Amino acid sequence: MPETDFIIDYDESILITGSNGFIGASVVESLLRYGFKNLRCFVRSSRKTSKLKGVIEAADKAKINVIQGNLLSEHDCEEAARGVSVVYHLAASTREKAFAAVFANSVDTTRNVIEAILRSGGVKRFVNVSSFAVYSNAKLKPGAMLDETCEIESKPELRGEAYCYAKVKQEELVQEYAKKYNIPYVIVRPGVVYGPGNREISGRLGISRFGFFLHLGGSNRIPLTYVDNCADAIVLAGLKRRGGGEIFNVVDDDSPTSEEFLKMYKKNVRHLKSIYLPKAISYFLCYLWERCSNWSGGRLPSVLNRKRWSAEWKGNKYSNEKLKRLLGWKPKVSLDEGLRRYFEYCRKVEELGG
Repeated sequence: MPETDFIIDYDESILITGSNGFIGASVVESLLRYGFKNLRCFVRSSRKTSKLKGVIEAADKAKINVIQGNLLSEHDCEEAARGVSVVYHLAASTREKAFAAVFANSVDTTRNVIEAILRSGGVKRFVNVSSFAVYSNAKLKPGAMLDETCEIESKPELRGEAYCYAKVKQEELVQEYAKKYNIPYVIVRPGVVYGPGNREISGRLGISRFGFFLHLGGSNRIPLTYVDNCADAIVLAGLKRRGGGEIFNVVDDDSPTSEEFLKMYKKNVRHLKSIYLPKAISYFLCYLWERCSNWSGGRLPSVLNRKRWSAEWKGNKYSNEKLKRLLGWKPKVSLDEGLRRYFEYCRKVEELGG
C-alpha cells in the first residue's frame, strides 16, 4: 500500500490501549504487518498477555514499548499519550455487570485518554472502538438494512445491558470532545467478533437459561467479523486519509444465520441442549420479563426486554459498503476458514475442561 495513503509516517508513535485484549493484540499484529513498528502497547495487567507477547516476539526490529497502568489514572494516561500520533482506544469493560463499574472503565477512562492527548498535542487521529450494541433497531422492519446511518439507543439504560449503556455514553463523549476541541476522531463499530481466544457464543443466537440454550436467533443473520479482519478494519480507520470524522461498521461479507451457526457449533464443538423459540414467543417472553422487572421495582434484573429483542433478535441485514468504499478494506480471512479456526480453538478448550 503506498505511503501516501496514510496520514502518518511509518516511524511515528502509535498508542494502542487494551492491546492485550482479544481484538487489541490482533490490532498490534496488523499494524506490524503494515510496517508500523513504533508502537506503545498499554495494558492494565501483566496477566493474559500471551498472545501479545507472541506478537511482539515475532516482530522484527520493531520498537514496541509495553506500558502497564490504569486508564483511570490521569498520570498513567499522560505517560501513555505523550508524543503519539495515532491512538487506537480499545480498552473497555466487557465482563462487569454493574453499570457504575462498566461506566467507569469505558467512559471515564476514555475521558482521561482524550484529556491526555489534548495536553500532549500532535495527535492526528483518535480511533474509538465501539460496538453494534449501540444501535436501536426499534424503527427498522425485520430484514431491513442496518448501516452507519441507523439510530443509536436514545435511552440505553432501558436495554438492561451495562455494556450497551457505556458504549453509547462513550460515543457521545468522543463526539462532544471532537466538536469542542476539533479532535480528529473515527468511531469503529464491530459486529460479532469471533476467533481463537474468545469461545463465547454471541447473545444474538440466544441465551442459556434453566439448563438449556434458548435459541432466539432462528433465521436471523449474525453480523460476524473474524478477529483479524476486524483488526485490519480498525487499523485502516486510523491510518487512511478518507477515514477522518467517519463512523464505520465492521462486518464480514458472509453472515450465516443463527440456525446455521448453531448447527455448525454443535457438529464441530459440542452438543448443546437447545430449544428454539419462534419470534412471536421470544418477543412475548421479553415483554413478560420486562413487565415482571417493572413490577418488582428492579429487584428482577431486566435482562430480557423489548429493546434488547429489537436490537438482537428482530433480524436485519448488515452492510460493510462504507468500509470498503472509503478505506479499501476487504476481509482477508473467509468465513469457512475463520469458523474452522474458531471451532478448533473451542474444541481444544472443551477437551482441556475449560
